[in-house]
Amino acid sequence: MKWSRQIFFSGLSVLFFAGAIVFADMPANDFEGSRIDSIKVAGNTSLKESQILGRVRSRVGESFDPQAAAKDAERIAELTGVEYSYYNTEAADDKVTLTFVVVERGLIRLVTFEGNKVFRDIVLRKKSAMTVGNYLDPVMAEAGRADVEEFYHKKGYAFAQVVLDSRYLKKGKVAYKVTEGRRVRVKSVTFKGNRVLETKKLKIAVKSRPRKFFFWKGYYSKEQLDKDLLKLQKIYQKKGHLDANIKVESKFDRPSGGVELTFVISEGPIYTIGDISFVGAAVYEIDRLSEDLKLQSGQVYNEVYAESDAEKILKTYQENGFINATVDHTRKFTAGDKIDVEFKITEGERFRIGRIKITGNENTQDRVIRRVLTEEDFLPSGWYNGDLARGDGKGGLEKTLKQTLLAEAVTIAPVGQVAGQKDAHVDIIEGRTGSIMLGAGIASDSGMIGQFVFEQRNFDITDTPESWAEFFTAKAFRGGGQTLRISLEPGTEVSRYSISFIEPYFQDRPISLNLGSSKFERGRESYDEGRLRGYVGFEKRYKNKWHRSISFRIEDVDVDNIDYDAPKEVTTDKGSNVIGGIRFGIGKNATNDRFNPSTGYAFNASVEPVVGDHSFAALGVTYRRYKTLYEDLAERKTILATKLHGGVIAGDAPVFEKFYAGGSSSIRGFEHRGVSTRGLQTGVVTPQKKDPVGSDWIVLANAEVTIPVLDNSMAALFFLDTGVIDTGGVRATIGTGIQIMIPQWFGPVPMRFELSAPFMKDSLDDTQVFSFSVGRLF
Repeated sequence: MKWSRQIFFSGLSVLFFAGAIVFADMPANDFEGSRIDSIKVAGNTSLKESQILGRVRSRVGESFDPQAAAKDAERIAELTGVEYSYYNTEAADDKVTLTFVVVERGLIRLVTFEGNKVFRDIVLRKKSAMTVGNYLDPVMAEAGRADVEEFYHKKGYAFAQVVLDSRYLKKGKVAYKVTEGRRVRVKSVTFKGNRVLETKKLKIAVKSRPRKFFFWKGYYSKEQLDKDLLKLQKIYQKKGHLDANIKVESKFDRPSGGVELTFVISEGPIYTIGDISFVGAAVYEIDRLSEDLKLQSGQVYNEVYAESDAEKILKTYQENGFINATVDHTRKFTAGDKIDVEFKITEGERFRIGRIKITGNENTQDRVIRRVLTEEDFLPSGWYNGDLARGDGKGGLEKTLKQTLLAEAVTIAPVGQVAGQKDAHVDIIEGRTGSIMLGAGIASDSGMIGQFVFEQRNFDITDTPESWAEFFTAKAFRGGGQTLRISLEPGTEVSRYSISFIEPYFQDRPISLNLGSSKFERGRESYDEGRLRGYVGFEKRYKNKWHRSISFRIEDVDVDNIDYDAPKEVTTDKGSNVIGGIRFGIGKNATNDRFNPSTGYAFNASVEPVVGDHSFAALGVTYRRYKTLYEDLAERKTILATKLHGGVIAGDAPVFEKFYAGGSSSIRGFEHRGVSTRGLQTGVVTPQKKDPVGSDWIVLANAEVTIPVLDNSMAALFFLDTGVIDTGGVRATIGTGIQIMIPQWFGPVPMRFELSAPFMKDSLDDTQVFSFSVGRLF
């Protein structure tokens, strides 16, 4: 009891003393009602006086109000960089001087790292987000420490530690001490407990590996390991092992800087599908909703298939105006390791499209966007297709607009509601549509080529500049969705110079207009060929992926610098050759990907009668088909691609218009134009058939298998190329190679290295074992 009283009175004394200090520091209210003589600022170091006084509502000459002054201090404390603020008062004759005292937060004056050897200070400083001159926040400094440490761990330095020395924070110095340790290399990856899936297949699925492609070592990354665990979990669920449990055991060896990883797998039972039911469906019959679903009674349950089927059912509703429809799938475990699947459908109200509002297009004209919507049948009064326009940028129409406009992002969202209608809000974040590219390329068929390309993909030929300023700042000639391309490509063997213009919606219809002119120079085997060309073409697109075209060309082909022993077929065409052609084409592209297809086919056929100094007609047909042979656990696809091509010429075509085979786009294993009818030498005592003069017909058949070897960026090639022309019999080559996909602005660009072994050839053919190219797919 005695000790309790002492503690009570001691505490009371402390509170009394603290209260006395607080009340002593508080501004006295004796000046309340007095006139304010002046208002001052104190304590500020980085903030300007004008910034502080801008928050003050008290005015010189007005009566002093303690409550108003306190509110002013609160507003000052809201300024960035202010820790807290208060006011003081001081007598000035019969008036009062009001002073606002500002206590600012500290500034970062120095950011240092100690102990780092692998990464430079500038790299770590960027990762920490600590910048000299910013306000110093101890919490953010600690967050920066964690970010730097995480950066080390991601790079394979699993033992790295970063410590913040808090002693220097009061002085404005953020000091980190780094203990890097050795970079941890993955020594081995093993699997325990797996019976259904082979270890070999599981190793392909994970990216934590001892060695990555030949000589690159695999380093430990906790982040990657977590992704691998999630990937394995999904793989087992896909195979029906819903109870699969996967964990990893990591055995670190600090002296060697290595780690042994063991994935411990408990697979659990395989679940099969029992009954499949639909709840809530009223608009559509069950037979239509269940058509072509991947889940089938009696099969192994697959969670991925279940999600895919739910999306397919939802698509049926959303593409027909039920934009608020939802489809959820649930599973119910029954006896005997079986699962009943139920799709619960909420149909919601059906909507038509009201008005279409477009925002964000500062440079692109509205009509450029609306004509794409028209081609895709997304029009007012039609059913609102919520599958094409999902509102998240992932709908088919949103992707089409993004690609067409080269936009950063495109979303189409339903807004408002009037009498069963929803307005469509098209919001666009415009991207870069113009580019100037300087570079160089090399190919075994064409030699080395320099490149200067100017391209504007949002050109408007009618938007002429109103001043020189508009011209030089590129504000003119923009917004029409047209393409202007100027290309200068001088080379060692081939030189090309061209200018082209494309209007993708001629007269606002799905018809492309192509205009262009080009100059081409190349040294052939026994002569030099130069082409000056002008052309115009139209291509009409149809909703079923078919297209038909008509184009006109006129060319002046110059054949000069003819060798003394050139064959008669060449000397006959010596000099200028003016020809004109009208080409009629038809085709269809039913592949699943424009740049790197894995399924589907593409077909093109054309016929071109030519008149002028030479009269003939050329017919060509090309058919390509793509098929996925196998998809591994890492979702990498092995693809079979086949190609058939045939061409025939009716009439007397000149040597520069006939068919030649060989090269990376024809029959690999033979030189470019290395497969051809040979002309008899002239001007020599013993003439021989030497230089190629072309064929009047050609048939090519190619097959190629691509097998991924490193993610989706590198693949091994195995191919068989065959072909036949009007002389020499069948040519055939078997070969292998490597394809590397290089990401670019407008899609992946392939680089290919190929080794070929011709096993059927003519004695006059020119062979070529190794070939390489950039920018060509099979």
